[in-house]
Amino acid sequence: MPTWLARARPWLALGAVVLILGMLLPPAGSYARHYAFAESLQFVIFGVAAPALLVLGAPWRLLRLARRPGPESRPPSPAGRFVRSGRLVRSSRLPRSGRLPRSGRPSVVRAGALLVAFIALAIAWRLPATGNALARDPGLAVAEMVTLVACGSGVWLELVESPPSLPGLSRPQRAALAALAMWTIWVLAYIMGMSSAGWFTAYGHAPGHGLSNAADQQLAVGIMWAVPALCFLPVIFGMLITWLRDSEDPDEELRRAANDGAAAIGPGGWPRPPRGWH
Repeated sequence: MPTWLARARPWLALGAVVLILGMLLPPAGSYARHYAFAESLQFVIFGVAAPALLVLGAPWRLLRLARRPGPESRPPSPAGRFVRSGRLVRSSRLPRSGRLPRSGRPSVVRAGALLVAFIALAIAWRLPATGNALARDPGLAVAEMVTLVACGSGVWLELVESPPSLPGLSRPQRAALAALAMWTIWVLAYIMGMSSAGWFTAYGHAPGHGLSNAADQQLAVGIMWAVPALCFLPVIFGMLITWLRDSEDPDEELRRAANDGAAAIGPGGWPRPPRGWH
């Protein structure tokens, strides 16, 4: 983990809180009830930007949502190392029992469930009826904030490190998860932009008085494209570049190391003599 990121974590978490409060309180909260672009900015901040900053900030120990490190979380002992090709290979995911790591199926199922929940919430809060209700009822924005921040944080916990939590997905899987979440918002923005009529009828603007309905809706579309791209694209490209640079699977490395160690044991449990000895 970069040193600068470890130092910046408290400020990232504080930035998430400031963003959330800024979107709820005036003047931004008032603009969100009169302009579709301001409400769309509120939506992407709650669903994408604020959860990203919150997870990167990792305030879990401060909020007492994480256990203190115990004996089971200590670094692996030298017995948990394998010798292969004259060098030591350490696996931080090797259990203390010495068994090989299990498959990542539970992590994939959990990430898939979080993605489905995120897509469902994004669609629900972008429906015309819901958007019109947000314009009429200021208190509904609090429910939008709670649901989107909670679900968005769950998605980001599967994408980036947030000590003491580590992602359980491989890098290609994390890139795919980020891309699907981003494309969900992009598709919703595309549908809104291609709508011939006004998507949210509650945001009506009198002709000649400020922003027109069409311009307001196009600004909303641009915001829903730009903010997810700024948040998700660095994760997608970072995961893919790192995976292409170091594509060897550590689990496969452990299996090969274990097989090499087993092959070095002869019948009866005695080590085999070096090759060429009789």
